[in-house]
Amino acid sequence: MRYFLTFLICVVLISISSCRKDFSTIPSFGSLEFSKDTVFLDTIFTNIGSSTYNLKVFNRGNSAITIPRIQLEKGTSSNYRLNVDGIPGKDFNNIDILAKDSIFVLIETTVNVAVETNPLYTDRILFDNGNNQQDVDLVTLVEDANFIFPGKEPISMKIDSLTLDGSPTTIKGRFLEDTELTFTKTKPTVIYGYAAVPANKTLTIEAGARVHFHDNSGLIVDNKATLKVNGTLAEKVIIEGDRLENSFSNIPGQWGAIWMRAGSTNNEISHAQIKNGIIGILIDSIGNTSTPTLKLQNTEIYNHSNFGILARETNIEAHNIVIGSAGQASLAATVGGTYNFAHSTFANYWNRGLRQLPAVLVNNFFTYEDNAGQEITETRNLIAANFTNCIFDGNNNVEFLLDKVDGGGMFNYSIKNCMIKFNDTSNSFDGIVEVDFANNTNYSNFILNGNPNFRDTQKEDYIIGEKSDAINKAITTPFSTDILGVNRTTNPDIGAYQHIIFD
Repeated sequence: MRYFLTFLICVVLISISSCRKDFSTIPSFGSLEFSKDTVFLDTIFTNIGSSTYNLKVFNRGNSAITIPRIQLEKGTSSNYRLNVDGIPGKDFNNIDILAKDSIFVLIETTVNVAVETNPLYTDRILFDNGNNQQDVDLVTLVEDANFIFPGKEPISMKIDSLTLDGSPTTIKGRFLEDTELTFTKTKPTVIYGYAAVPANKTLTIEAGARVHFHDNSGLIVDNKATLKVNGTLAEKVIIEGDRLENSFSNIPGQWGAIWMRAGSTNNEISHAQIKNGIIGILIDSIGNTSTPTLKLQNTEIYNHSNFGILARETNIEAHNIVIGSAGQASLAATVGGTYNFAHSTFANYWNRGLRQLPAVLVNNFFTYEDNAGQEITETRNLIAANFTNCIFDGNNNVEFLLDKVDGGGMFNYSIKNCMIKFNDTSNSFDGIVEVDFANNTNYSNFILNGNPNFRDTQKEDYIIGEKSDAINKAITTPFSTDILGVNRTTNPDIGAYQHIIFD
């Protein structure tokens, strides 16, 4: 018992000493300095929490001070949340700052536009009171949106998963209702989980619409379903993640993919910008060899952690396309199929790690393991891989590759008036007919390792300048304007853009 009492006394003494402030302070005298006088929390969607922003509060004086009070002007009803030097809340008393030292104030918010009808939501952080009071403004722009959520089992609250081809999957999401099959520009559409277009239905995304996907979310166009993206030059369709803060504007992998499943049909995408996902477009199944599964025009696909487009035995017809950085390939046209690209720019300047694949990869096979663990390679017909007036460039030595496995039947390709980056510094491709540019008649009027003179590859800006080797080197096609609507009926340039003179 005596030892137990001694232990309790020691615990109490330690607790008292740990709480004791071992320095003296003076009251704050209204001379605090701040890292910023206004904290802009960027734009958020209604009822979706913001990122965490920080404000640094400095005591430049030679004495430690105590700030009697730090509070939000709107008090407990404020939609902002604070964390002052590690303590969460909305109202704080007697906050100390050592001489020549500082503290952090962390700020977050969630706003419901149904309650706060003004899209510009503001408040102030008040420091001290009376004549010594100082303040920092808080500003947030809040957008209303149409939200599409997967359903939940009412008892267990388990999120619904999609059933595809009659079999359950682990993909969280649901099929769109008939009333949801048109996305307009009136409000952005924000999707949680995978929204699926049912068979024999068409999802239409109108000009000027914005589609935002949450983490692990995307769009599925099911068997016999169709996607129509009807952007215009004046009103592009924007498809990206749901974090609107500037710090997320160039972060890849924020959402999953637009997946056009085997059997989807008559898909068309025009004047769209698709960015910051894992795979921009994943497209399966050749379906009909004479009719493209996807018609793609005047579209930009940027900054995806895996592929800009991953195509598997399908049929794509495209012109005026720009596919920029991706962690693996800008375009992977795999397992055979039919691919016709004109006046397109493939430029992969991925700078977030090593990239193993070229900007454009075309092959005629796939591999898998059988039940015995043996690797099996199967081939399919490459009916056509036609590239006309295209640029293949990036920060790897080899940015265009035709990878053929023998025994696959057809392997047809034609590369006309293209600019190709291909520096085989290690002679790895010696003897490979498909990349023997000097002796292969499937290549005509090409430019090997020319200078595209892009304006700013780190900003995914692939407009070419007056020093470009692509100028006036294209052949005439039916596509008489470039991706920006500039006339190219005479002396067309290679790629998606006609050249300009840079400032």
